[in-house]
Amino acid sequence: MDRIDYRILKLLQENSRQTASVISQDVHLSVSAVTERIRKMEQSGVISGYTIVVNERKLGMPMTAIMEVSLDHPKYFDSFAAAIQDMDYVVACYYQTGNYDLLLKISCASGDELERIHRGIMNLEGVSDTMTHVVLKNVKNIYSSIRKVEEE
Repeated sequence: MDRIDYRILKLLQENSRQTASVISQDVHLSVSAVTERIRKMEQSGVISGYTIVVNERKLGMPMTAIMEVSLDHPKYFDSFAAAIQDMDYVVACYYQTGNYDLLLKISCASGDELERIHRGIMNLEGVSDTMTHVVLKNVKNIYSSIRKVEEE
């Protein structure tokens, strides 16, 4: 990976539908060279897929909350992970270190709905505690960071 590969990744991250032709103009390489670099990054797993970013507010889900969840024992991890797979309002889940075992990102329509979600999660077997934070404003939204590689 060199600085051009990182620039290509950043451009694709900003808009994964950009054509190799447009990217080639930005990085000053031929279209075929850009296409080959993208292909190599796909084959090596650096690029694992292409996706869209959904505006949850436009879908009628203006509330975002971050919920930390503690489990009584690690033996409950698999059943908890399976249970949240069917919960559409849980848009991300991370297993973590620290005082809480899991971190959930929740997208919902209202405080009342968040309360129902909270009760449902607290009723899952093995859940001992939660701490919920309501997001006031999204300051930065990026799915993976691409570090800048300085020119040598």
